[in-house]
Amino acid sequence: MVTPDLRFPRVLHALIHLSLRDRVMSSAEIAQMLTTHPVVVRRLLAGLRDAGLLEATKGRAGGWRVARPLDEITMGDVFRALGRPGLVEPRVTGDHPGCPVEGAVNRTLIEVETEASDLLLARYEATSLGDIARAAMTGDR
Repeated sequence: MVTPDLRFPRVLHALIHLSLRDRVMSSAEIAQMLTTHPVVVRRLLAGLRDAGLLEATKGRAGGWRVARPLDEITMGDVFRALGRPGLVEPRVTGDHPGCPVEGAVNRTLIEVETEASDLLLARYEATSLGDIARAAMTGDR
């Protein structure tokens, strides 16, 4: 059984908390919230900093802060900053390259899974972190 990649939901969780708390949070604080190690947090959030979603300050009072309002950050922005973890990737085999059945299966998988990925990405782009934060505050989700 494959262990699911949980970076995406964990980072969404952290970003919303960072924004709602409206203050700089240390890697240690975020690590405690996500039940992980501060080094993991720093590695995970570096891509978001590079994408302009987070600001980082060094030093004793340093930490992380959301760089833009949550309504200006989509799930798609975060997903891309993380390198698109866990996205449906076409699974094909090459065991029997001359077999017409294997070829048809591979072409169909690529078509269906590419369409599923496109739909998923479109939905991520249409959902802001502000939408999620409001749902959390009202108990809608």
